[in-house]
Amino acid sequence: MNSGEDEEREIRRVRYKAAKKVANKVVAVTKSMDFDRLYHRLETKEGDKEIFKLARARERKTRDLGVVKCIKYENGKVLSDDAEIKERWKRYFSKLLNGEVMEESRSRSRECSERQLDPRICGHITMDEIKGALKKMTYGKAEDPDQILVEV
Repeated sequence: MNSGEDEEREIRRVRYKAAKKVANKVVAVTKSMDFDRLYHRLETKEGDKEIFKLARARERKTRDLGVVKCIKYENGKVLSDDAEIKERWKRYFSKLLNGEVMEESRSRSRECSERQLDPRICGHITMDEIKGALKKMTYGKAEDPDQILVEV
C-alpha cells in the first residue's frame, strides 16, 4: 500500500518538474520579446524620454525610505503589519510632540546631576586634592574631573 503512494508521489513530482520547465521557457521567451520591444523603442527619438523615465524610476526606488517593513514596539515586540506600524509611529510622535519624551530625559539628567553633587556619594574634597589638581594645571587651563582640558 505504501509503495503505491510512493509511485503516485513520484509521478506527480515528474509532472511538476516538466510543467515548471515549460513555464520557465515561456517566461524567458516573453521577457526577451519585451526587452526587444523596449530596445526598439529606445532607439527612436522618443526613446530618450523613456531612458530618463527609467532612470528616474530606478533612482526613486533606491531612495524610497518612506516604506518601513517592520519596527519594534516599546516592549521589544516586532511589528510588521502596516496598521500596527502606523499606530506605533502615531503614538511615538504624539508623545514626542507633547513633550513627554523631553520630560523623561530631563528627569533622568536631573537625577544624574543630583547624584554627582551628593557629598555622601562623592565624599569631601580635601586640601591635598585641591593642591594636586592645581599643580597638574598649566597656566590658565583648567581640567574637568575626567582629566580632560575644558577647551577640548
